[in-house]
Amino acid sequence: MQDEILLTPWREFPVEDSDPFAPPDEEEWDFVLVSDIHEVGSQKEIKRKKFLDELSKKGFTIKKIEDQKLFYGLRAPRQLFHKYQQLLRNPDHSWHSPDAHQEVPVTTRIRIVNFILQNTVTPDLEKLQDLIKKKVFEASFPLHKKEEVREFLKEKWARWRSIFHHQPIEKIRCYFGEKVALYFAWLGWYTRLLGIAALAGFLTFVSGFTIFSSSQVSKEICEANTTVMCPLCDQNCPFWYLSETCTYAKVTHMIDNEATVVFAMFMAIWATVFLELWKRNRATVVTNWDLYGWDEEQEELALELINNLQHEPRQYQHSYLRSTIVLTLVLVMIVVMIGIAQALVVYRVVATALFSQSESELLREQANTVAVVTGAVLHYLTIVIMTKVCSGARAGRGLLLALPPPPLPSHSTPLLQVNRRVALFLCDLEKPRSFSQREKKFTMKIFTFQFFTHFSSLIYVAFFLGRINGHPGNYVRIAGKWRLEECHPSGCITDLFIQMATIMLLKQTISNVMEYLIPCIAHRLRKKRQRPRQRSAVLGEEEEAEDPCKRQWLNNYQLNEVNIFSLFDEFLEMVIQYSFTTIFVAAFPLAPLLAFLNNIFEIHLDAIKMMRLYRRMVPRKANDIGVWLHVLEAIGILAVIGNGLVIAITSDFIPLQVYKYTYSPCMAENSSGVDCSAGYINYSLSVFRTQDFEPQTRAQALPGFNSSQSRECRYRDYRNADDYSYTVQFWHIFAARLAFLILFEHVALCVKLIAAWYIPDVPQSVKNQFLVSKHSNLRKELSMMEYSTEV
Repeated sequence: MQDEILLTPWREFPVEDSDPFAPPDEEEWDFVLVSDIHEVGSQKEIKRKKFLDELSKKGFTIKKIEDQKLFYGLRAPRQLFHKYQQLLRNPDHSWHSPDAHQEVPVTTRIRIVNFILQNTVTPDLEKLQDLIKKKVFEASFPLHKKEEVREFLKEKWARWRSIFHHQPIEKIRCYFGEKVALYFAWLGWYTRLLGIAALAGFLTFVSGFTIFSSSQVSKEICEANTTVMCPLCDQNCPFWYLSETCTYAKVTHMIDNEATVVFAMFMAIWATVFLELWKRNRATVVTNWDLYGWDEEQEELALELINNLQHEPRQYQHSYLRSTIVLTLVLVMIVVMIGIAQALVVYRVVATALFSQSESELLREQANTVAVVTGAVLHYLTIVIMTKVCSGARAGRGLLLALPPPPLPSHSTPLLQVNRRVALFLCDLEKPRSFSQREKKFTMKIFTFQFFTHFSSLIYVAFFLGRINGHPGNYVRIAGKWRLEECHPSGCITDLFIQMATIMLLKQTISNVMEYLIPCIAHRLRKKRQRPRQRSAVLGEEEEAEDPCKRQWLNNYQLNEVNIFSLFDEFLEMVIQYSFTTIFVAAFPLAPLLAFLNNIFEIHLDAIKMMRLYRRMVPRKANDIGVWLHVLEAIGILAVIGNGLVIAITSDFIPLQVYKYTYSPCMAENSSGVDCSAGYINYSLSVFRTQDFEPQTRAQALPGFNSSQSRECRYRDYRNADDYSYTVQFWHIFAARLAFLILFEHVALCVKLIAAWYIPDVPQSVKNQFLVSKHSNLRKELSMMEYSTEV
């Protein structure tokens, strides 16, 4: 049936005397639909009526309230929930609802009603998502209500003063469902163990800081007052003394030292231990929830049958042609993102050349550093463009609706991602059977795209910068004009350090501030713009009592919309952060510390958004974090490979070790008391004859130079002075790099496997609990059999 209640005059309620989400005394509503007030007899009004009629046929109670918008409260019949309990053998039997008339938890009610809403078909073969796309309806959402659990979460969880308090995971589960609860459980566990990695990274950085001025290599660079280096650009760049980069050398060797190697190995083990301990923690939690053996596919089939008894399951399908097309398009997308990274390389090359010719002395002297920093800022802006590009409301809504069935967005302009649009298109090509299967495929694709968006430029800096640029007299040039960058004589690892530090700091400050301010401001604007309609009172006319649901529905509507990507985005943000804290951590030991500090605020920022700024999220059942676990395991393997490559290729650790044990003074007799690093800088620099410069190179001579001094300059490489071919030392270092990489990765992977074997995924207490439960059930079955035989 349909009960239409017209609006009555609005009354102002003191904020301190009432809660804006307080439910009426007698009425409880599962969902609210919002619509514009359409002209009577219009096509939109007819479509809306047809949809509501279909819900009425399914036994829904519908209540209408009119304001500036039309609000329809929906309450599902009890039979739907009884069917759910019978089909799934009452998986929620351990929950006890405080409301006597509710036989299932509120989260389960909302999930079932949402599924039916999204899958109800009108006679015109249109679903709710089609009607929202055509602006027949504007929004659909469950209600924040004044429940005991909500008040607890508002006071004890969604406040900044609770920032160091333990998370009430069970309460979160009761209000938002298992999927959200598992997200916060995982994030809390990750942050807790991240504290250990942050401490180790901080100690590594401090140990490097203690040798800031005592490193033999740094001393040699600072004392190289007569070592003339080749110019860094072609036009108007002077020769320069190596001692001019004294500070840069000290910073480099503060980052690049033996402690870094140990820390990289530690982080490889930490990543494995973290995941294994999370598996144990997750097993304990979901066992307490009676969800350890929960089957997502079975629940989806049950909901389909509850909604439509004639439903036939969609069969599993696989097409090699579609898979080939999708794989090809994924590779094309990756190539595009690598191309964007190359554009940043071109910027750095051109910027270095322009800054070197600047009238500002500071820019000329720090041209390379300024280019690195501005390049990192541009990389961050590229990430923003690829991940948060504003789009029109209609296109955004259509894209968001591509993934049913959780809550749908309404009319406001969403932030769409270029990567997300492509990932959804590729998912459509694959035609997954179910929502869960679609979600898994989408997650893998979007993470792949986001990974290359964030790391393609870092990969260039780590593994290609200064290694493909050629050498004086034969530089590799862009468009035959601008030559590629060179590594600093101290190494390229500082460039990677600057790049990572800039991106992480920008992401964790600007992104988090905007993540809070945008919904906060949007909520205030919506609340101000959508005031309830006033009705002038006629003198002598008795004022009608206001409907108790009206204020609650309006206040829920004024909150920011929740779309299907809300929780997904939080997971993705944390997984990308996890990548930064593990893959290139050898170049940036402070990454875990920055992540740890960020996450302390992130947990409560997310809590405040969900409880105070956003509409209630449709609860989803889950017994794990899903495909994200496989993504995290893949990142753990990439971390071993990435850190091994950074130490072997980017760092100066291997060349220095080769020098110490092959060419250093320590290899000579009577070398006691001699630092084995002595002479390394001269060993690592090659000699170039200035007469062999290319025609476009016009270097400025240093003051006081005579003709003999300007005949040669030095550059970082291992080449012969005669024909500029590679020296024997180059091949020794190359072999040592390769051997170290193989050894490091095999040792780290073996340690990871041993750690994974040593720490069981499921605690013995959980296994014993299942054992006792199975034994008890079998005993009962046997008793029943014996009793029936005796009778």
